[in-house]
Amino acid sequence: MSSRQITVLGECVADAFAEPAGAPHELALRVLPGGGPANTAVALARLGTPARFLARLSGDVFGRLFRARLEASGVDLSHAVAAAEPSTLAVAELDALGQAAFSFHAQNTADWQWTPPELAGVDLSETACLHTGSLALVREPGAAVVEEFLAAAAPRATISIDPNVRPLLVRPEAYRARLEHWCGLADVLRLSEDDLELLLPDTPPEKACDIWHTAGARLVVITRGAEGALASLDGERVQVPAVETEVVDTVGAGDSFTAGLLHHLGARGFLGGRLPDLDLAAVAEACAFATRVAALTCAVAGPNPPWQGDLAKR
Repeated sequence: MSSRQITVLGECVADAFAEPAGAPHELALRVLPGGGPANTAVALARLGTPARFLARLSGDVFGRLFRARLEASGVDLSHAVAAAEPSTLAVAELDALGQAAFSFHAQNTADWQWTPPELAGVDLSETACLHTGSLALVREPGAAVVEEFLAAAAPRATISIDPNVRPLLVRPEAYRARLEHWCGLADVLRLSEDDLELLLPDTPPEKACDIWHTAGARLVVITRGAEGALASLDGERVQVPAVETEVVDTVGAGDSFTAGLLHHLGARGFLGGRLPDLDLAAVAEACAFATRVAALTCAVAGPNPPWQGDLAKR
């Protein structure tokens, strides 16, 4: 088990899944607590890593749902901000393969309103790794505050970033404009093949890894669904196969993969700096573990990552 904490910073999102209603011309919504960073924090805690979540949590019905899920999973919310703004809502439609397409209701919601004083008092002395990404890094006015927080933390903690591009809410150009800067801050960059296509269209994954290494990221991992993952450490590469599973849906799978990767690296003492002792064999082991965590998430509905004991059953 990790002896040092992983701190996650980012949004919570209410994921609403459309279901048939009992009457004609009605639609029922089943709401599950989600959001990429929140899912990662939950997965880390369930795996046994001490996980702290820096979030702005609304007091509305969704915010109370977020808080209950995070606390029940063992996530430390001691530095979460009680926000006056409403929660962010995403409505998901699933295709025949369980892939989700989201429409977002996120104007002026709590997640993007970070101010410097809200993060100024956060003590990172016990934090081995600071993970963030997704919309918190691109939605203003808070994005600039989050970037400054990352820059201040980088000399002391491993920085992990998952861009998690959401083109329906923020144009990919906004991510592209900041990605080189993020790589200069990040030690770990984890993204999906869909993210890759949006960030560097028509670019082979190996070339993309080299571009991001040049910009500063030491470890780049591109998850490829049923094709597994490509990991690149300073240009040395390894392909890790996916774990076969009966897919219910893929919601939260990438977030769970990130949690599995960071949990495994932390448990073996690699986190806490710029990964000076990390080698490709350790990366391959961590990615293989992460694919198991992601597979278990795909086997259940919604962003519901496994607990540590679930892995022993598989």
